[in-house]
Amino acid sequence: MPIYELECSLGHRIEVIQAISMAIPPCPSCGSEMYKLPSSFSIGKRAVLPPRPEAMPQTWKGTYDGNREYVNSLRKIVDERVKIEERYPELAGDRRPILAHEGRYESAPLRAGDPVIAGAAHEHTPDHAHGHGHGHDHAHGHGHGGSETVPPVKSGLGQKAQD
Repeated sequence: MPIYELECSLGHRIEVIQAISMAIPPCPSCGSEMYKLPSSFSIGKRAVLPPRPEAMPQTWKGTYDGNREYVNSLRKIVDERVKIEERYPELAGDRRPILAHEGRYESAPLRAGDPVIAGAAHEHTPDHAHGHGHGHDHAHGHGHGGSETVPPVKSGLGQKAQD
């Protein structure tokens, strides 16, 4: 169904989505007769949705080293997008914060309020098979279930060479 922009004689404007065959409704503000306005397509303009914030430059270099005119034009575009999203919330997309985006959540990030995929949590035991980013093996105890300790290894760094 087409979207019509309507205006009454007092200047109230609304947009309606309705079939071509339907009668034009009266003004919801004052009850007077409304008229169709020429669409932006018929007067030579194109209706273009401003880009999402994620599509905007994310680096200093992307803003031409902070070029004031360029940054101001980006702000205007973002403001325009915000106004459109306030009017049409379905265009805003999912704005919930992303809690996890790696591993099993790489293709579908975990957002606040989403159910956690079954099996996402696991216990850390000395014999589990994957690393977890803190650069050592599980031969000593540090809360991973083992109680044995390993003495520190001397690296020889910073010592004077001996003859």
